[in-house]
Amino acid sequence: MTEHHGCEHGGGVAERPCEDAVDLPAYRREPLLHQQRRFIADASHELCTPVAGLRAQLEEAQMHPEETDLPTLLASALRDVDRLQAIVTDLLLLARLKGQVAERETVDLAELAGWQLSARADRNAARLRAEPGVLVSCVPHQVARLINVLLDNAHRHACGTVWVEVRRDGRSAELTVNDDGAGITDVDRERVFEPFARLDTARSRDRGGTGLGLAIARDIAHAHQGTLDVEDAPAGGARFVLRLPFREDAQPPA
Repeated sequence: MTEHHGCEHGGGVAERPCEDAVDLPAYRREPLLHQQRRFIADASHELCTPVAGLRAQLEEAQMHPEETDLPTLLASALRDVDRLQAIVTDLLLLARLKGQVAERETVDLAELAGWQLSARADRNAARLRAEPGVLVSCVPHQVARLINVLLDNAHRHACGTVWVEVRRDGRSAELTVNDDGAGITDVDRERVFEPFARLDTARSRDRGGTGLGLAIARDIAHAHQGTLDVEDAPAGGARFVLRLPFREDAQPPA
């Protein structure tokens, strides 16, 4: 009988060229394939980490059952399972966003942001300043997810204050989420949107998250013909800026 310990990289995840790369010339195809291979390797690593931890705990309990604190073991195992479930859920969402065409509605972006803030347990820790009638055509639950990703990120890294602004800027509807934390260096302002990015800064993933949130948020923005970028906040932290096309021809939702 052959024993398998932990995860074996290179197995279990089929590596097939992404559809977008198949018909491209070689000079454009190779960077896409390299990006795909790196994503698969990173995803495998992130999935293997909780699996390896879970296996080690169970093997230890199997070898020394009389020394096992069952409630502690079960609590730790459930944490690993929860992390696995969160990563898999985000991976599936990221995959669906690449090709999904969902029905859109006209939504007031300020109202949507207000609903997300009011539903949070930490709602008193964030402030909202918004113009009324900032209308966008969107899939509401997707943009709500985007806003929550930005709020989660801001609350993880803020020293004390998070504030959200919604306004119209020409032909764009703009939502910004600001924190007063350590900020993000210029060199990391694109990397922070990469799946499983690890930054050599105070904004590393040492306080929760799957490592996919900001990648999902940017993909949601792009799926709505919008942009999501990061810059310096007025208080010295990070300022994430979402811009979506403004619906000038729409009536406010009832």
